[in-house]
Amino acid sequence: MTVKHHLTDDLLMAYSAGDLPEAVNLIVATHISLCDDCRAALGSYDVMGGAVLSTCESVEMSKNSLNSVLEMIRTQDNGVQERSAPIKLKDDVLPAPLVDYVGGGLENVRWRSAGMGVKQAVLPTTKDATARLLYIPAGTAIPDHGHNGMELTLVLKGAFQDESGYFSRGDIEVASEDLNHTPVADISEDCICLAVTDAPLKFKGLVPRIVQPFLGI
Repeated sequence: MTVKHHLTDDLLMAYSAGDLPEAVNLIVATHISLCDDCRAALGSYDVMGGAVLSTCESVEMSKNSLNSVLEMIRTQDNGVQERSAPIKLKDDVLPAPLVDYVGGGLENVRWRSAGMGVKQAVLPTTKDATARLLYIPAGTAIPDHGHNGMELTLVLKGAFQDESGYFSRGDIEVASEDLNHTPVADISEDCICLAVTDAPLKFKGLVPRIVQPFLGI
């Protein structure tokens, strides 16, 4: 697999610094798991961040810091043990960072119709950005739209094409407010993507604008 479309340096640096919303962290981590180039770039930023931290003055920790951390670990361990079913560690379509959010493999995704054969599944993240899986039948177009903020779209299966280029598995499109596009799934195969937005999309058509509040996009 050759990844041709990558994350921006700003996103990689923000991910390294821990400054991104949960949904954006998820899509960055998922792309990195598929892209050797971005994973290497992230490693460089992590090293730079470590070098900066080494020059900072140390801060004295409270006496209860260790006990607090140990309690958090115990709580997380209990949560894992209480799961009713084991989580799959690998899926042919979903990379490892997505498995926990879905609750297993692709067969565990709870799809909901979004019209025209398109389906979506909103993943549980904090409210400052939204992450959703999209299933787009081969040859189907997503209605023409612009952006009130950032939209990140990572291809997990199949491919799509729009005004910015052709995107296949592992490729990520970083769309900002200056991009208007009409993504169309490649005719050869159904397309599955992970999409993240931090603001509602701007649809031109009347019907998409009517259903937009119900779909949360």
